[in-house]
Order: sequence, then structure tokens, then C-alpha cells
Amino acid sequence: MSEDRHMTPFEALFLRDDALEKVKIESVEGVMEPEGLYLKVLMVTEAMLVFKAWKMKGITDPWQKHDDHESVATLLEGKLRMHIGDETFMCEPGDVWRHPIGVWHMSEALEDCVLIEIKSPARKTWT
Repeated sequence: MSEDRHMTPFEALFLRDDALEKVKIESVEGVMEPEGLYLKVLMVTEAMLVFKAWKMKGITDPWQKHDDHESVATLLEGKLRMHIGDETFMCEPGDVWRHPIGVWHMSEALEDCVLIEIKSPARKTWT
């Protein structure tokens, strides 16, 4: 992605879920996504971005790596096959994983999924 990935921190200390916009994701890391991927940015600080994502069954994210941030995520609902480097994990609700800087990763939604992801520092990787 050529545009600036830095995100402006929120000034708010508290936000209600119904005040936050859920948006359809068109692409991740410049690769077009199929229908069925949605995201809601929950909070942005200088050090981190927290978002909630919805992935419909069958969504496969592109293989990607990030050279400017790392991510930690947890699955709230559904089942996900996660590939991180040369390892594969079957994720169920409550499972947690991370994407270290510079490590290739991708995921496949085996069921409709909801997850929370934290990126540090805050970087926007979608359009």
C-alpha cells in the first residue's frame, strides 16, 4: 500500500459500540477481498489500533506480511484456519494468536467468524 498507514489517535476515553461505524472492507494490503468482510474500529491510540472484524464463512485473506506493525487477535465466534509462517492452527472461540513483524500469514473462515485484533503501532491495512 502506498498511502500513509498511520492512524490518528482518538481523543475519546470512552465510546459506545452503537456510535461506531461497521464498514465493508474492499481490500487488505492492496488485494481485493470477496464479499463478506466487515470491520469496526473500536479505538486508536498512538501505540495501538483495536478493531472488531466479521468474516463470513469461506472468506480467505490473502497471504501477507507487515513490516511496520505486529498484531495480536482473539476469536470470539466461529472457526478459523490460521496460517502463520510455516505453521497452521485451527482457531476456536477464545483462542489467541499473533502475527510478528515480517512473518507471512493468512486465514480461512471455516464458519462465520467474529474476532478482535490489536495492531501495534496503529496501522491501517485495509480500504
